[in-house]
Amino acid sequence: MKNAPSEKPSTMYAIKVEVSDPNASAWTFKAQKTMYGGKRISKGDLIFVFASENEGGSGLVAIGAVSHAEATPKKQGVECQTPCVSITVNRTGQAKRRLGRSELKPFSEWNDGRPETELNFKFYRQATNKIVGLSEEAAVYLRGFF
Repeated sequence: MKNAPSEKPSTMYAIKVEVSDPNASAWTFKAQKTMYGGKRISKGDLIFVFASENEGGSGLVAIGAVSHAEATPKKQGVECQTPCVSITVNRTGQAKRRLGRSELKPFSEWNDGRPETELNFKFYRQATNKIVGLSEEAAVYLRGFF
């Protein structure tokens, strides 16, 4: 069904971040960097939560709904800044299988169009934790882990 002109198209996001309690029912992530369209995240969007291996996490842990999203104000006097967003996520599902750096590392043919490659490129080509926008193919692929 097509979206009505006033409706926001359904967009899926993913975040790679330090997750102190992977089993929590909700998380608040403050001032997270955004890339690949991640700055457009808003209340009601669905997001896949990856516990960053850089901070001892295991990769994909949950899917959730964004209950709050707020852009972090830019610092005055700093010319080039990565947009940051603070979000609150309510868990709606827990990953049933592992998906992290080691599973995605073999997918490095950057132009092959595979969802695994998209995730490897957006999350692991640079070690930075971030919120990213996802293609429909990557979102469908990730849904298979729940």
